[in-house]
Amino acid sequence: MITLYGLPRSRSLRVSWMLEELGLDWHYHYVNFQAGEQRSEEFLALNPCGKVPALKDGDLVLSESAAICLYLAEKYGPQFLPKPGSEASALHHRWISFTTTELEQALWSMGKHRFALPEEQRIVEMIDTATWEFNQAAAIAEGWIPESGYLLGEQFSVADILLCHTLNWAVSFQQTLPEKLMNYRKRTSQRPALNHALEKEMNGKAMAKL
Repeated sequence: MITLYGLPRSRSLRVSWMLEELGLDWHYHYVNFQAGEQRSEEFLALNPCGKVPALKDGDLVLSESAAICLYLAEKYGPQFLPKPGSEASALHHRWISFTTTELEQALWSMGKHRFALPEEQRIVEMIDTATWEFNQAAAIAEGWIPESGYLLGEQFSVADILLCHTLNWAVSFQQTLPEKLMNYRKRTSQRPALNHALEKEMNGKAMAKL
């Protein structure tokens, strides 16, 4: 049985989305951050960083959302990855790297200095800096994004999950997206597996609180 440890609408949604795309049988374990479960001895044994997601697949325990999604695709759904060594694979690598190191890092800087860090460690001015960084990265992504379809044309890939989730995160952070990025976000967010994943996460949270 595959178990995903997560928190609704966090990076764990990327993994639950991937699991739903793959049609796998999996269990969602809600980690209650308000109760401090991420700092419990049990959870830190899974992920010493005290963050979600964490995944158990048999004897394997894995953290980091991009790594988990890539692992799941390689093991259970190679159709979500381009052919290794191809030009499409090179572009796929670039999108994953750019999404996590340029787009996401700017958004997470906003989040850290708004709510995630201890109050004494927050620097209000960092939010303006991170917004500038995000806009610079979004402008580059706008030049790369196709007018229609997904990042690799008609093939939906792991990179699409990471990018779409990051763009949805940007909208929730009240960032303005360029037109093509916004259109891409809207059409990719319509995939049924994303809605199923979010519903499973929300139900898992509700059940944990009963």
